[in-house]
This record gives sequence, C-alpha cells and structure tokens, in this order.
Amino acid sequence: MNAVVSVIGKDCVGILAFVSNKCANSNANILEVSQSVLKEYFAMIMLVNIDSINCEFVDFVKDLEINGKNEGLDIHVMHEDIFNAMHKI
Repeated sequence: MNAVVSVIGKDCVGILAFVSNKCANSNANILEVSQSVLKEYFAMIMLVNIDSINCEFVDFVKDLEINGKNEGLDIHVMHEDIFNAMHKI
C-alpha cells in the first residue's frame, strides 16, 4: 500500500531532509519525489510505501502533520486509494 504526502511551506534548508527522516523513522519507504520552489514557497509531493511502517497509519499521519506544523509546514498524508478515488474522472 502507498500513501501520498504533500508538503507546502516557506522555502528553507532541510525540508526534504526533515520529511524524509520522519518517513524513515516510521519505516515508510519513499518511492517517488517531486518538488518545486515557487518564489519563496516550497512544494513537494511524495509517494511512500507504507506496507512496513512501524506504527498505525493514523499515527504516521498525525506525526507528520503535527511535526510539520511545528516547522511551519503544511503536510497532508492520504492513502493512495483515497487519493486516486478523489481524482478519478
């Protein structure tokens, strides 16, 4: 199973490292990353495999969202199946 992680915030050094470390700590494997800087804003979407995470999915989501907020980042995590269903034409 996969999840889609989106990250938006003011650009600064270490955002990718911060989010990837959080994923690694939960044993979530990063499959793909797309990132961009638009003026002073950082935007990133990650596809992560959550088959082997060492916590409940809801706890993984909360950890990223809460810790991201503490860093000034807006982080959202959504199960890939829900993401695909929402964007199905």
